[in-house]
Amino acid sequence: MSDLSLATSDRSVSQQNAVESTEGKTLERRLFFALIGGTLLLTAWLAGLVFGIDQQVANIPAFVGAVILTLPLARGAWDELKLGHASSDCLAVLAVIAAMATNMFLAAGFLAFFLWLAELVLSRTAWGAQRAIRDLVELTPDIARIVNEDGSETEASLRQISRGQIVRVRPGENLPVDGRIVAGTSSINQASLTGEAVPIEAQPGVEVYAGTTNLTGQIDIQVTAVAGETTIGKVEKLIREAETAKGERQELVERLAQYYVPVVLMVAALVWFFTTRSDDPATKAQAASRAITVLVVTAPGALLIAYPTAMVAAFAAAARLGIMIKQTRTLEAAANVDTVVMDKTGTLTTGKFAVSRLAPADGVDGATLLQSAADAEQSSNHPLAKSILETAEKARIKPNAIRSYQELHGRGVKAETDRGTLYAGRGAWLLELNPGIASALQAVEAKIEGMSGVHLMLGDRYLGAVGLEDKLRKNAVEVVSKLRELGVRRISIFTGDRLAVAKRVGQAVGVDAIEAECLPEEKHAELQYLIKKGHRTLVVGDGINDGPILASADVGVAMGLSGSDIATNSAGVALMNDDLRHVPFLVEVALKAASVVRWNIVGSLVIALVSLALAATGQIQLWLTPFIQAAAYVFVIANSLRLVRFGEEFADAEAARREAEANRAVKPVRAGAASVTMKPA
Repeated sequence: MSDLSLATSDRSVSQQNAVESTEGKTLERRLFFALIGGTLLLTAWLAGLVFGIDQQVANIPAFVGAVILTLPLARGAWDELKLGHASSDCLAVLAVIAAMATNMFLAAGFLAFFLWLAELVLSRTAWGAQRAIRDLVELTPDIARIVNEDGSETEASLRQISRGQIVRVRPGENLPVDGRIVAGTSSINQASLTGEAVPIEAQPGVEVYAGTTNLTGQIDIQVTAVAGETTIGKVEKLIREAETAKGERQELVERLAQYYVPVVLMVAALVWFFTTRSDDPATKAQAASRAITVLVVTAPGALLIAYPTAMVAAFAAAARLGIMIKQTRTLEAAANVDTVVMDKTGTLTTGKFAVSRLAPADGVDGATLLQSAADAEQSSNHPLAKSILETAEKARIKPNAIRSYQELHGRGVKAETDRGTLYAGRGAWLLELNPGIASALQAVEAKIEGMSGVHLMLGDRYLGAVGLEDKLRKNAVEVVSKLRELGVRRISIFTGDRLAVAKRVGQAVGVDAIEAECLPEEKHAELQYLIKKGHRTLVVGDGINDGPILASADVGVAMGLSGSDIATNSAGVALMNDDLRHVPFLVEVALKAASVVRWNIVGSLVIALVSLALAATGQIQLWLTPFIQAAAYVFVIANSLRLVRFGEEFADAEAARREAEANRAVKPVRAGAASVTMKPA
């Protein structure tokens, strides 16, 4: 990372802190003025009620207090008018001005006081939510220990840290950076980031993340990301973006509010017109009071918070389990999916391969095949490559130096060696390069039936294949079943692996369709076909080749922190751990959030309509209107807060299961090849 980007990240954090400090001071200042206005109103009320002071004299502090309390509402109304969206503040100001015009200064003042107090409570709640986000980010220390070349330590601020440096973290401290452990072993609690209760055992080579806690041992970390570029920094950014994003339902609510205000004004005018039929001052005052009551009691404040309060609660429920949702639109879309597409490797399977068989071609021995595979795959990060290198290391085979290396996504790798050009990858790719190896390749394929194969070719000579087997995720069958319960009608596997391997996995978990041996562009084309047929799609993947379909799907879900950056950045949802059960939970919380939003809208409208009818008939007095408004706010917020605790049982059960299975090995699931029924799109 450059010094400039570090300075920018640090400056961004400082600006956010300054903004939050300013917001806190603004809230305190507004509360101070609310107390001043409230005191003046109380003085005016007591002056006439207790001390018998002339009403005209008592009206003076009432008028001053009403003006003080109306100014903030007037500012909000002006902002609404500038945006062309007259809403609750406009109605409130009209009601207060109307009350003051009829010399009801005390009623106007108390009306403004209660409405402003409600706004203060909501503002304080929003500021508290932002403060909670900052508390999460503050898990990252401001100071780090840089390990110098001579082994000494130097303390430095995060702005002075750059990629590649070594940072030392002692037991009990939080990690200041993202990085890779280069020395030491320890247990690291990642609950703040992934939601997993059981600490991970970290050793050299393991990726670790800022904001997590080092529990037991001293570790040295080679820095890969600092400040805003760390995983937890990205989480903060996404949450902030989600707070300000508008979904389709919120836009619908705001459009409804635009029509709502003129209708309320018309009703208030009609109430005033039909109730002021005489020149009697008392009758006119009563008519004005009813019209003002109509204006205030139907202000759409509760309607406008119906959507955002539910979304914030849903985001909190998802975040508890390490589900990072980037936009509210994504959560809305998750409630409507009817088709789920899953990658195989790393999604339905663990992605932890083991070499099960060496299948050399005629005239090639196993050692030569494994040596060639290690030479070709030594620069790759693919799970198959890592497994081959681990097997080669156990066999004491050291990769030979290569002159150049090229990785062709969806096909394989090409490496220039002293022996010639090595090709390692899909059999179909090698056939494209050299059709003459068809019979030899077919014979080798028969030996690794049902396995994932990495085929090798040196120049034009076919060497054979390395057969590897993956482990099916233990809960994969449960996940597919749960998705069907939630209304998903079609579940498919899109994979670049061989058809025989894909069939084994598909039969084991019970999917509806399989597209095997797909290049990234072929996966994308298949997904576009489903979308054009009217399917609402959710795609789950973790690899680089999943990036295009994760970005194109209605909902893209990237699996785990270990997934590729391309997959995580392309997806609308990132799972901070590899538990596949979080996919149906995402759909479930989306359905629950959609239900809560509907009830919020219906409830706020019902309260408004009932209150309108009572106000128009004179059954509600003006002084009661703020309490009715408060009741509507309480209903919406309380209904939304039900989502915050949604999934707690899942989290508790997950923690108990992980703890129980911490030391228990999971045996690989083996299933024979079977036919797959392809359902029509």
